[in-house]
Amino acid sequence: MTETIYAIGDIHGQHEMLLDALTRIEADGGTTSPVVMLGDLVDRGPDSRAVLDTLISGIERGRNWTVLMGNHDRMFLDFLETGALENPMVRSGLDWLDERLGGVETLASYGLDPAMPARRLQKAAQQAVPREHRDFLAARPFYLERGPHLFVHAGIQPGVPLEAQSVDDLIWMREPFLSYSEPFDWLVIHGHTAQKLPRHYGNRINLDSGAGWGRPLTAAAIEGARAWVLTDDGRVALKP
Repeated sequence: MTETIYAIGDIHGQHEMLLDALTRIEADGGTTSPVVMLGDLVDRGPDSRAVLDTLISGIERGRNWTVLMGNHDRMFLDFLETGALENPMVRSGLDWLDERLGGVETLASYGLDPAMPARRLQKAAQQAVPREHRDFLAARPFYLERGPHLFVHAGIQPGVPLEAQSVDDLIWMREPFLSYSEPFDWLVIHGHTAQKLPRHYGNRINLDSGAGWGRPLTAAAIEGARAWVLTDDGRVALKP
């Protein structure tokens, strides 16, 4: 029998959407089914803190959840650890506190005023963000290989062995991954590149449907090469 594994696209601080996605998964497969969150837990949405609280408490209760690292999670950690606001992988040159990247909303969810000077803001954030949250984010894996599936936040370099993939590619990759049409060694399930709707490309499935920009958060059921988006009315097939 083919295993059903569930995946949730980029959450981006959308706590209510996350709860709704988990409810749809439970209705489809119960409370013991494996679920993979594809990273970008924080930024842009209104309640990154509550997202982390929910994920941490669920895993502590024994839920079968794997939560991956996304580039926004890494930027949040970098700010907490070093005060860094810029990342060379952001091609636009925007810093993490720019409204388009969403760090302001993340800090506000911890009761912080992002308008204070950056040095003071970092110190205040180190006090306000629970150590449990920082440790949880720092421990996130960069991918999950499970049978015929590879779950990763952004993508992989075609033709490069999994163990040789760089962390930057796993959480920041777009090209040449997105335009690669040949089969990978797995069906790759990813997020990172927001689209209006999730899409099955045959060799990969993109589940980032733009929750960070106010669009719906996608929860999907995956069985072998087949996938379905979960709705309040049941499954809707994602066809290559």
